[in-house]
Amino acid sequence: MSIPQISIVGRPNVGKSSIFNWLAGRRLAIVDDMAGVTRDRMTFLLQEKDRYFEIVDTGGIGINDVDELDEEIEQQIELGIQGADVLMFVVDARDGITALDQTVARRLRNIQKPVFLVANKCDGQNWELQSSEFFTLGMGEPVACSAKNNRHKQAILQKILENLPPAGQLLEKDVERPEMKLAIVGRRNVGKSTLINTITESKRMIVSPVAGTTRDSVDVRIEIDGKSFVAIDTPGLRKGKSVRTDIDFYGTHRAHRTIRYADVILMMFDCGQRISKVDRKLCSYIESYYKPCILVVNKWDLMAEHMPTERWANYLRDNFGSLWNAPIAFITGKDGRNVKKMLNHAQMLYKQSLDRVSTPQLNKIIRSALDHHPPPIVKRRRPKIYYATQIGVQPPTIVLKCNDPAAFPKSYRKYLLGVLRDTLSFGEIPIRMVLEKRGGSDSKNQLDQQSVRVDDEKSPGNPGSSD
Repeated sequence: MSIPQISIVGRPNVGKSSIFNWLAGRRLAIVDDMAGVTRDRMTFLLQEKDRYFEIVDTGGIGINDVDELDEEIEQQIELGIQGADVLMFVVDARDGITALDQTVARRLRNIQKPVFLVANKCDGQNWELQSSEFFTLGMGEPVACSAKNNRHKQAILQKILENLPPAGQLLEKDVERPEMKLAIVGRRNVGKSTLINTITESKRMIVSPVAGTTRDSVDVRIEIDGKSFVAIDTPGLRKGKSVRTDIDFYGTHRAHRTIRYADVILMMFDCGQRISKVDRKLCSYIESYYKPCILVVNKWDLMAEHMPTERWANYLRDNFGSLWNAPIAFITGKDGRNVKKMLNHAQMLYKQSLDRVSTPQLNKIIRSALDHHPPPIVKRRRPKIYYATQIGVQPPTIVLKCNDPAAFPKSYRKYLLGVLRDTLSFGEIPIRMVLEKRGGSDSKNQLDQQSVRVDDEKSPGNPGSSD
Protein backbone atom coordinates (compact mmCIF):
# COMPACT_ATOMS: atom_id res chain seq x y z
CA MET A 1 0.00 0.00 0.00
CA SER A 2 1.41 3.42 -0.98
CA ILE A 3 1.83 6.23 1.54
CA PRO A 4 -0.99 8.83 1.29
CA GLN A 5 -0.02 12.30 0.11
CA ILE A 6 -1.45 15.60 1.32
CA SER A 7 -0.71 18.44 -1.11
CA ILE A 8 -0.72 22.00 0.20
CA VAL A 9 -2.19 24.30 -2.46
CA GLY A 10 -3.31 27.90 -2.79
CA ARG A 11 -2.44 31.21 -4.36
CA PRO A 12 1.01 32.79 -3.79
CA ASN A 13 2.03 34.23 -0.39
CA VAL A 14 -0.67 32.66 1.79
CA GLY A 15 1.94 30.77 3.86
CA LYS A 16 1.97 27.30 2.27
CA SER A 17 5.71 26.82 2.80
CA SER A 18 5.43 28.12 6.37
CA ILE A 19 2.74 25.53 7.11
CA PHE A 20 4.85 22.83 5.42
CA ASN A 21 7.85 23.66 7.65
CA TRP A 22 5.61 23.97 10.71
CA LEU A 23 4.05 20.54 10.24
CA ALA A 24 7.42 18.97 9.41
CA GLY A 25 9.03 20.55 12.46
CA ARG A 26 12.02 21.54 10.33
CA ARG A 27 13.00 24.48 8.14
CA LEU A 28 12.92 22.69 4.82
CA ALA A 29 11.24 25.08 2.38
CA ILE A 30 12.44 28.64 1.82
CA VAL A 31 10.01 31.18 3.30
CA ASP A 32 10.19 34.73 1.96
CA ASP A 33 7.84 37.69 1.54
CA MET A 34 8.46 37.64 -2.20
CA ALA A 35 5.71 35.76 -4.04
CA GLY A 36 6.65 32.70 -6.09
CA VAL A 37 9.64 31.49 -4.08
CA THR A 38 8.48 27.84 -4.21
CA ARG A 39 8.77 26.29 -7.66
CA ASP A 40 9.40 22.57 -7.29
CA ARG A 41 7.38 20.21 -5.12
CA MET A 42 8.84 19.41 -1.71
CA THR A 43 7.81 16.36 0.33
CA PHE A 44 8.21 15.22 3.93
CA LEU A 45 7.10 12.00 5.64
CA LEU A 46 5.06 12.46 8.82
CA GLN A 47 3.61 10.09 11.41
CA GLU A 48 0.57 11.11 13.45
CA LYS A 49 -0.77 8.53 15.89
CA ASP A 50 -0.66 5.25 13.93
CA ARG A 51 -0.85 6.80 10.44
CA TYR A 52 1.92 7.71 8.01
CA PHE A 53 1.48 10.30 5.26
CA GLU A 54 3.53 12.68 3.13
CA ILE A 55 2.94 16.40 3.05
CA VAL A 56 3.71 18.10 -0.26
CA ASP A 57 4.51 21.80 -0.68
CA THR A 58 3.60 23.29 -4.07
CA GLY A 59 4.07 26.59 -5.85
CA GLY A 60 1.51 29.39 -5.77
CA ILE A 61 -1.37 28.94 -8.23
CA GLY A 62 -1.58 31.92 -10.59
CA ILE A 63 1.97 33.18 -10.06
CA ASN A 64 3.61 35.43 -12.64
CA ASP A 65 7.17 34.16 -12.35
CA VAL A 66 10.00 36.65 -12.75
CA ASP A 67 11.94 34.14 -14.88
CA GLU A 68 8.89 33.30 -17.02
CA LEU A 69 8.65 29.75 -15.66
CA ASP A 70 4.87 29.99 -15.16
CA GLU A 71 4.16 26.96 -17.35
CA GLU A 72 6.77 24.78 -15.62
CA ILE A 73 5.58 25.80 -12.13
CA GLU A 74 1.96 25.14 -13.12
CA GLN A 75 2.97 21.67 -14.34
CA GLN A 76 4.54 20.92 -10.96
CA ILE A 77 1.39 22.14 -9.17
CA GLU A 78 -0.81 19.96 -11.36
CA LEU A 79 1.38 16.91 -10.65
CA GLY A 80 1.09 17.69 -6.95
CA ILE A 81 -2.71 17.90 -7.17
CA GLN A 82 -3.11 14.76 -9.30
CA GLY A 83 -0.79 12.72 -7.09
CA ALA A 84 -2.48 13.75 -3.83
CA ASP A 85 -4.95 11.76 -1.78
CA VAL A 86 -6.04 14.87 0.16
CA LEU A 87 -5.77 18.57 -0.73
CA MET A 88 -5.15 21.27 1.87
CA PHE A 89 -6.39 24.59 0.44
CA VAL A 90 -4.62 27.47 2.23
CA VAL A 91 -5.93 31.05 2.31
CA ASP A 92 -4.74 34.22 4.06
CA ALA A 93 -7.13 35.38 6.82
CA ARG A 94 -5.64 38.87 6.84
CA ASP A 95 -6.21 39.44 3.13
CA GLY A 96 -9.73 37.99 3.11
CA ILE A 97 -11.19 36.39 -0.01
CA THR A 98 -9.41 37.45 -3.20
CA ALA A 99 -10.31 36.86 -6.83
CA LEU A 100 -7.44 34.37 -7.08
CA ASP A 101 -8.75 32.44 -4.04
CA GLN A 102 -12.06 32.08 -5.87
CA THR A 103 -10.24 30.87 -8.99
CA VAL A 104 -8.39 28.24 -6.96
CA ALA A 105 -11.66 27.15 -5.28
CA ARG A 106 -13.35 26.66 -8.67
CA ARG A 107 -10.43 24.55 -9.85
CA LEU A 108 -10.48 22.33 -6.75
CA ARG A 109 -14.26 21.79 -6.89
CA ASN A 110 -13.82 19.83 -10.12
CA ILE A 111 -11.39 17.38 -8.47
CA GLN A 112 -12.90 14.25 -6.96
CA LYS A 113 -10.70 14.22 -3.86
CA PRO A 114 -11.12 15.34 -0.25
CA VAL A 115 -10.35 19.06 0.13
CA PHE A 116 -10.26 20.97 3.39
CA LEU A 117 -9.73 24.68 3.95
CA VAL A 118 -7.04 26.24 6.18
CA ALA A 119 -7.13 29.94 7.04
CA ASN A 120 -3.54 30.86 7.89
CA LYS A 121 -2.21 33.97 9.70
CA CYS A 122 -4.99 33.89 12.33
CA ASP A 123 -2.69 35.32 14.99
CA GLY A 124 -5.50 35.99 17.46
CA GLN A 125 -9.16 35.40 18.27
CA ASN A 126 -10.36 38.33 16.16
CA TRP A 127 -8.72 36.91 13.05
CA GLU A 128 -10.23 33.51 13.74
CA LEU A 129 -13.70 35.05 13.82
CA GLN A 130 -13.00 36.94 10.61
CA SER A 131 -11.93 33.73 8.85
CA SER A 132 -15.56 32.60 8.80
CA GLU A 133 -16.03 34.62 5.60
CA PHE A 134 -14.19 31.83 3.73
CA PHE A 135 -17.33 29.67 4.13
CA THR A 136 -18.50 31.30 0.89
CA LEU A 137 -15.78 29.46 -1.06
CA GLY A 138 -17.84 26.30 -0.65
CA MET A 139 -15.07 24.26 0.97
CA GLY A 140 -16.67 23.89 4.38
CA GLU A 141 -15.57 25.39 7.66
CA PRO A 142 -11.99 26.70 7.55
CA VAL A 143 -9.43 25.51 10.11
CA ALA A 144 -8.06 28.75 11.58
CA CYS A 145 -4.35 28.59 12.37
CA SER A 146 -1.11 30.55 12.54
CA ALA A 147 2.07 28.81 11.45
CA LYS A 148 4.08 31.80 12.62
CA ASN A 149 2.64 31.75 16.16
CA ASN A 150 2.11 27.97 16.44
CA ARG A 151 -1.67 28.14 16.79
CA HIS A 152 -3.94 25.09 16.22
CA LYS A 153 -1.41 22.71 14.69
CA GLN A 154 -3.24 19.71 16.17
CA ALA A 155 -6.48 20.86 14.55
CA ILE A 156 -4.83 20.64 11.12
CA LEU A 157 -3.33 17.22 11.84
CA GLN A 158 -6.71 15.98 13.04
CA LYS A 159 -8.31 17.27 9.83
CA ILE A 160 -5.71 15.40 7.80
CA LEU A 161 -6.41 12.16 9.69
CA GLU A 162 -10.15 12.54 9.12
CA ASN A 163 -9.65 12.84 5.36
CA LEU A 164 -7.04 10.13 4.83
CA PRO A 165 -8.05 7.00 2.90
CA PRO A 166 -8.62 3.80 4.93
CA ALA A 167 -5.57 2.75 6.89
CA GLY A 168 -5.07 -0.70 5.37
CA GLN A 169 -2.01 -2.50 6.73
CA LEU A 170 0.56 0.32 6.53
CA LEU A 171 2.48 0.18 9.80
CA GLU A 172 5.84 1.51 10.92
CA LYS A 173 7.66 -1.64 9.85
CA ASP A 174 6.16 -1.27 6.35
CA VAL A 175 7.47 2.27 5.83
CA GLU A 176 10.75 1.68 4.08
CA ARG A 177 13.51 3.91 5.32
CA PRO A 178 15.94 5.09 2.64
CA GLU A 179 19.16 3.14 2.51
CA MET A 180 21.22 6.12 1.37
CA LYS A 181 20.83 9.90 1.18
CA LEU A 182 22.46 11.14 -2.02
CA ALA A 183 23.04 14.89 -2.45
CA ILE A 184 23.53 16.38 -5.92
CA VAL A 185 25.46 19.64 -5.70
CA GLY A 186 27.23 22.04 -8.03
CA ARG A 187 27.06 25.54 -9.37
CA ARG A 188 24.20 26.80 -11.51
CA ASN A 189 23.12 25.09 -14.72
CA VAL A 190 25.38 22.03 -14.52
CA GLY A 191 22.38 19.70 -14.94
CA LYS A 192 21.42 18.69 -11.39
CA SER A 193 17.64 18.81 -11.91
CA THR A 194 17.92 17.09 -15.29
CA LEU A 195 19.79 14.25 -13.58
CA ILE A 196 17.02 13.91 -10.96
CA ASN A 197 14.39 13.73 -13.71
CA THR A 198 16.42 11.07 -15.52
CA ILE A 199 16.84 8.97 -12.37
CA THR A 200 13.13 9.17 -11.51
CA GLU A 201 12.03 8.83 -15.16
CA SER A 202 9.60 11.71 -14.60
CA LYS A 203 9.36 15.50 -14.70
CA ARG A 204 10.04 15.68 -10.98
CA MET A 205 12.02 18.93 -11.13
CA ILE A 206 11.66 22.05 -13.25
CA VAL A 207 14.42 22.15 -15.85
CA SER A 208 15.18 25.45 -17.55
CA PRO A 209 18.11 27.31 -19.14
CA VAL A 210 17.44 30.03 -16.54
CA ALA A 211 20.20 29.95 -13.94
CA GLY A 212 18.94 29.44 -10.40
CA THR A 213 15.68 27.70 -11.36
CA THR A 214 15.91 25.38 -8.33
CA ARG A 215 15.67 27.34 -5.07
CA ASP A 216 15.12 24.69 -2.40
CA SER A 217 16.84 21.44 -1.54
CA VAL A 218 14.26 18.91 -2.75
CA ASP A 219 14.16 15.31 -1.48
CA VAL A 220 13.07 12.71 -4.04
CA ARG A 221 12.48 9.08 -2.99
CA ILE A 222 13.81 6.58 -5.53
CA GLU A 223 13.94 2.79 -5.76
CA ILE A 224 16.64 1.09 -7.83
CA ASP A 225 17.19 -2.68 -7.89
CA GLY A 226 14.82 -3.08 -4.95
CA LYS A 227 16.72 -0.61 -2.77
CA SER A 228 15.20 2.68 -1.64
CA PHE A 229 17.20 5.88 -1.32
CA VAL A 230 16.67 9.62 -1.31
CA ALA A 231 18.22 11.84 -3.97
CA ILE A 232 18.43 15.50 -2.96
CA ASP A 233 18.49 18.20 -5.62
CA THR A 234 20.10 21.40 -4.35
CA PRO A 235 20.08 25.02 -5.57
CA GLY A 236 22.95 25.94 -7.85
CA LEU A 237 25.45 28.07 -5.96
CA ARG A 238 26.90 31.36 -7.09
CA LYS A 239 29.83 33.55 -6.06
CA GLY A 240 29.52 35.18 -2.66
CA LYS A 241 29.48 38.70 -4.08
CA SER A 242 26.57 37.68 -6.34
CA VAL A 243 24.38 36.58 -3.38
CA ARG A 244 22.14 39.64 -3.22
CA THR A 245 18.74 38.37 -2.12
CA ASP A 246 17.38 36.36 0.79
CA ILE A 247 16.47 33.59 -1.68
CA ASP A 248 20.10 33.27 -2.79
CA PHE A 249 21.28 33.29 0.82
CA TYR A 250 18.83 30.63 2.01
CA GLY A 251 19.47 28.54 -1.10
CA THR A 252 23.19 28.51 -0.29
CA HIS A 253 22.47 27.70 3.35
CA ARG A 254 20.26 24.76 2.38
CA ALA A 255 22.82 23.39 -0.06
CA HIS A 256 25.43 23.42 2.72
CA ARG A 257 22.99 21.80 5.14
CA THR A 258 22.23 19.10 2.57
CA ILE A 259 25.92 18.27 2.29
CA ARG A 260 26.09 17.80 6.06
CA TYR A 261 22.92 15.67 6.02
CA ALA A 262 23.80 13.43 3.05
CA ASP A 263 25.62 10.10 3.06
CA VAL A 264 27.22 10.49 -0.38
CA ILE A 265 27.75 13.60 -2.53
CA LEU A 266 27.60 13.89 -6.32
CA MET A 267 29.70 16.98 -7.08
CA MET A 268 28.68 17.96 -10.61
CA PHE A 269 30.67 19.82 -13.27
CA ASP A 270 29.74 20.95 -16.78
CA CYS A 271 32.39 19.59 -19.13
CA GLY A 272 32.04 22.71 -21.28
CA GLN A 273 32.94 25.09 -18.44
CA ARG A 274 36.13 25.72 -16.52
CA ILE A 275 36.38 24.97 -12.81
CA SER A 276 35.33 28.03 -10.83
CA LYS A 277 35.80 29.50 -7.38
CA VAL A 278 32.32 28.23 -6.46
CA ASP A 279 33.38 24.66 -7.37
CA ARG A 280 36.46 24.98 -5.15
CA LYS A 281 34.41 26.27 -2.22
CA LEU A 282 31.91 23.43 -2.54
CA CYS A 283 34.65 20.79 -2.68
CA SER A 284 36.32 22.38 0.34
CA TYR A 285 33.02 22.19 2.22
CA ILE A 286 32.54 18.53 1.23
CA GLU A 287 36.08 17.75 2.38
CA SER A 288 35.63 19.53 5.73
CA TYR A 289 32.75 17.19 6.60
CA TYR A 290 34.57 14.03 5.42
CA LYS A 291 31.78 13.15 2.97
CA PRO A 292 32.18 10.35 0.39
CA CYS A 293 32.07 12.08 -2.97
CA ILE A 294 31.93 11.29 -6.69
CA LEU A 295 33.21 14.00 -9.03
CA VAL A 296 30.64 13.95 -11.84
CA VAL A 297 31.48 15.42 -15.25
CA ASN A 298 28.13 16.01 -16.95
CA LYS A 299 27.13 16.63 -20.60
CA TRP A 300 29.99 14.42 -21.75
CA ASP A 301 28.23 13.67 -25.04
CA LEU A 302 29.19 17.21 -26.13
CA MET A 303 32.87 16.64 -25.41
CA ALA A 304 33.55 12.92 -25.92
CA GLU A 305 34.72 13.32 -29.53
CA HIS A 306 37.03 16.24 -28.74
CA MET A 307 38.74 15.28 -25.48
CA PRO A 308 39.81 12.01 -23.81
CA THR A 309 38.37 11.37 -20.35
CA GLU A 310 41.93 11.19 -18.95
CA ARG A 311 42.48 14.86 -19.75
CA TRP A 312 39.42 16.01 -17.79
CA ALA A 313 40.26 13.58 -14.97
CA ASN A 314 43.76 15.04 -14.70
CA TYR A 315 42.25 18.53 -14.76
CA LEU A 316 40.11 17.62 -11.74
CA ARG A 317 43.00 15.95 -9.90
CA ASP A 318 45.19 19.01 -10.46
CA ASN A 319 42.53 21.33 -9.04
CA PHE A 320 41.27 19.14 -6.18
CA GLY A 321 44.33 17.36 -4.83
CA SER A 322 42.67 16.87 -1.45
CA LEU A 323 39.97 14.75 -3.16
CA TRP A 324 42.48 12.60 -5.04
CA ASN A 325 40.78 9.45 -3.73
CA ALA A 326 37.30 10.45 -4.98
CA PRO A 327 36.13 8.48 -8.05
CA ILE A 328 35.28 10.37 -11.25
CA ALA A 329 32.20 9.65 -13.38
CA PHE A 330 31.59 10.88 -16.94
CA ILE A 331 27.86 10.98 -17.65
CA THR A 332 25.16 12.49 -19.82
CA GLY A 333 22.37 13.29 -17.40
CA LYS A 334 19.87 14.09 -20.16
CA ASP A 335 19.84 10.61 -21.72
CA GLY A 336 21.05 8.63 -18.70
CA ARG A 337 24.38 7.51 -20.12
CA ASN A 338 26.54 5.98 -17.33
CA VAL A 339 24.03 7.18 -14.68
CA LYS A 340 23.17 3.68 -13.41
CA LYS A 341 26.85 2.81 -13.11
CA MET A 342 27.44 6.05 -11.15
CA LEU A 343 24.56 5.27 -8.74
CA ASN A 344 25.90 1.77 -8.14
CA HIS A 345 29.29 3.29 -7.32
CA ALA A 346 27.63 5.70 -4.90
CA GLN A 347 26.06 2.76 -3.09
CA MET A 348 29.47 1.14 -2.85
CA LEU A 349 30.92 4.30 -1.26
CA TYR A 350 28.06 4.34 1.21
CA LYS A 351 28.82 0.76 2.25
CA GLN A 352 32.52 1.65 2.64
CA SER A 353 31.58 4.48 4.99
CA LEU A 354 29.78 2.00 7.28
CA ASP A 355 32.62 -0.54 7.49
CA ARG A 356 34.28 -1.29 10.82
CA VAL A 357 37.75 -2.70 11.44
CA SER A 358 38.69 -4.60 14.58
CA THR A 359 41.25 -3.14 16.96
CA PRO A 360 43.67 -6.09 16.57
CA GLN A 361 43.61 -5.68 12.78
CA LEU A 362 44.26 -1.94 13.06
CA ASN A 363 47.12 -2.48 15.51
CA LYS A 364 48.72 -4.99 13.17
CA ILE A 365 48.57 -2.50 10.27
CA ILE A 366 49.95 0.39 12.32
CA ARG A 367 52.72 -1.80 13.78
CA SER A 368 53.78 -2.78 10.27
CA ALA A 369 53.72 0.86 9.13
CA LEU A 370 55.87 1.91 12.08
CA ASP A 371 58.37 -0.88 11.39
CA HIS A 372 58.58 0.07 7.73
CA HIS A 373 58.95 3.82 8.33
CA PRO A 374 59.48 4.90 11.95
CA PRO A 375 58.38 8.45 12.83
CA PRO A 376 61.14 11.08 12.75
CA ILE A 377 63.07 11.90 15.95
CA VAL A 378 61.98 15.07 17.73
CA LYS A 379 64.23 16.54 20.45
CA ARG A 380 66.38 13.38 20.58
CA ARG A 381 63.34 11.14 21.14
CA ARG A 382 61.22 9.21 18.72
CA PRO A 383 57.45 9.66 19.35
CA LYS A 384 55.47 6.57 20.22
CA ILE A 385 52.11 5.21 19.07
CA TYR A 386 50.68 2.80 21.64
CA TYR A 387 47.58 1.45 19.92
CA ALA A 388 44.89 2.24 17.34
CA THR A 389 41.12 1.79 17.44
CA GLN A 390 38.14 2.72 15.27
CA ILE A 391 35.61 4.74 17.26
CA GLY A 392 33.03 5.61 14.59
CA VAL A 393 31.66 5.32 11.05
CA GLN A 394 30.40 7.86 8.49
CA PRO A 395 33.21 8.83 8.29
CA PRO A 396 35.40 5.97 9.51
CA THR A 397 37.13 7.56 12.51
CA ILE A 398 40.37 6.04 13.77
CA VAL A 399 42.15 7.18 16.94
CA LEU A 400 45.87 6.60 17.39
CA LYS A 401 46.87 6.79 21.05
CA CYS A 402 50.36 8.24 21.36
CA ASN A 403 52.66 9.99 23.81
CA ASP A 404 52.86 13.33 21.98
CA PRO A 405 50.51 14.16 19.05
CA ALA A 406 52.42 17.36 18.21
CA ALA A 407 55.59 15.36 17.58
CA PHE A 408 54.16 13.72 14.46
CA PRO A 409 54.68 16.00 11.43
CA LYS A 410 52.07 16.44 8.73
CA SER A 411 54.03 14.34 6.28
CA TYR A 412 54.09 11.39 8.67
CA ARG A 413 50.37 11.68 9.41
CA LYS A 414 49.81 11.65 5.66
CA TYR A 415 51.91 8.51 5.40
CA LEU A 416 49.89 6.72 8.09
CA LEU A 417 46.64 7.81 6.48
CA GLY A 418 47.85 6.47 3.14
CA VAL A 419 48.73 3.12 4.71
CA LEU A 420 45.25 2.85 6.24
CA ARG A 421 43.61 3.76 2.95
CA ASP A 422 45.70 1.30 0.94
CA THR A 423 45.22 -1.55 3.42
CA LEU A 424 41.61 -1.21 4.56
CA SER A 425 38.29 -1.09 2.69
CA PHE A 426 38.18 2.74 2.76
CA GLY A 427 40.00 3.25 -0.54
CA GLU A 428 37.70 5.89 -2.06
CA ILE A 429 36.22 7.66 0.96
CA PRO A 430 37.60 10.15 3.51
CA ILE A 431 39.07 8.77 6.74
CA ARG A 432 39.19 10.86 9.89
CA MET A 433 42.41 10.00 11.71
CA VAL A 434 43.01 11.51 15.14
CA LEU A 435 46.26 11.36 17.11
CA GLU A 436 45.42 11.57 20.78
CA LYS A 437 47.64 11.62 23.86
CA ARG A 438 47.25 8.46 25.90
CA GLY A 439 45.81 8.92 29.37
CA GLY A 440 46.64 6.91 32.47
CA SER A 441 43.85 4.41 31.84
CA ASP A 442 44.83 3.73 28.21
CA SER A 443 47.14 0.82 28.87
CA LYS A 444 45.31 -1.88 26.95
CA ASN A 445 46.13 -3.07 23.43
CA GLN A 446 49.60 -1.51 23.42
CA LEU A 447 51.68 -2.04 20.30
CA ASP A 448 55.03 -3.81 20.51
CA GLN A 449 57.23 -1.12 22.06
CA GLN A 450 60.25 -2.23 19.99
CA SER A 451 58.48 -0.97 16.90
CA VAL A 452 58.41 2.60 18.20
CA ARG A 453 61.50 2.83 20.41
CA VAL A 454 64.94 3.49 18.97
CA ASP A 455 68.33 4.59 20.32
CA ASP A 456 69.04 8.32 20.20
CA GLU A 457 72.04 7.73 17.92
CA LYS A 458 69.90 6.28 15.13
CA SER A 459 69.00 8.60 12.31
CA PRO A 460 65.33 9.29 11.55
CA GLY A 461 63.76 7.22 8.81
CA ASN A 462 62.13 8.71 5.74
CA PRO A 463 58.39 8.81 6.49
CA GLY A 464 57.48 8.64 2.84
CA SER A 465 54.03 9.46 1.53
CA SER A 466 51.25 7.51 -0.06
CA ASP A 467 50.45 10.50 -2.22
